[in-house]
Amino acid sequence: MRHSSRPAIQLFGEAWDRLFSPAIAHRGLWTPYGAPENSLMAFQAACDAGYSIELDVQLSADGEAMVFHDERLERLTGTEGRMSDHTAAELSALFLSGTDDTIPTLAEALVEIGHRALVLIEVKAPFREVGPLEKRVSEVLLDHNGPTAVIGFNPYSHAWFAQHHPQILRGLDSYAWRDQAADRLAPDQRRAFAALEQVDLAKPDFLALSLDILPSARADALRAEGMPVVAWTIRSPDQWATLQDHCDNFIFEGFKP
Repeated sequence: MRHSSRPAIQLFGEAWDRLFSPAIAHRGLWTPYGAPENSLMAFQAACDAGYSIELDVQLSADGEAMVFHDERLERLTGTEGRMSDHTAAELSALFLSGTDDTIPTLAEALVEIGHRALVLIEVKAPFREVGPLEKRVSEVLLDHNGPTAVIGFNPYSHAWFAQHHPQILRGLDSYAWRDQAADRLAPDQRRAFAALEQVDLAKPDFLALSLDILPSARADALRAEGMPVVAWTIRSPDQWATLQDHCDNFIFEGFKP
């Protein structure tokens, strides 16, 4: 099922069209023993295979948007410490998973990808610090002519983009909000977010929803009104087969659709 909206197509152009196809490689087309996640090598592999790309960005100590998922550096670099405590130059010198690839800036990643793929950029902005990362991401995106969208779990971050740069396509992430990270929120807020009650605040153009809340009656209703739904993270064809009637596209890893 594919939804289209003429105003959305006119506003977002190619990014809107590519949102529906092809499938989206989670942190690039990475493998445990090859291209590391969120690396230029993984983005190149996704482009070569014809997929769209999802990646994560966080702010360095000196205000640069860096492509990296974890709060801490140990898992992917072997270096101790928090990513946000290091400058962009320091982070760019760290090798990923024993390869020659280093942590890229968002600008470097988009130069590598160019116009070859839609890029979904997960803005990993803390709830209490909305503004600095969003501002830097928007600066980079406005200087890039390829199709892009911002995604993320923070509805206040989406509201910032809606107010300051409504021409940037926005996708609200959500899940069941039952993990350790969700413990930082009040119980009533966790329940509200799991029920997608933050949609009115975030004003997204599409939804990016976890398998643990799909299918969702609320998402189905929003989709029927014209809001596309992207599922994450699909790890087998069978998982997608059970959800494809409720979604418009999917973010995948561990196999090639």
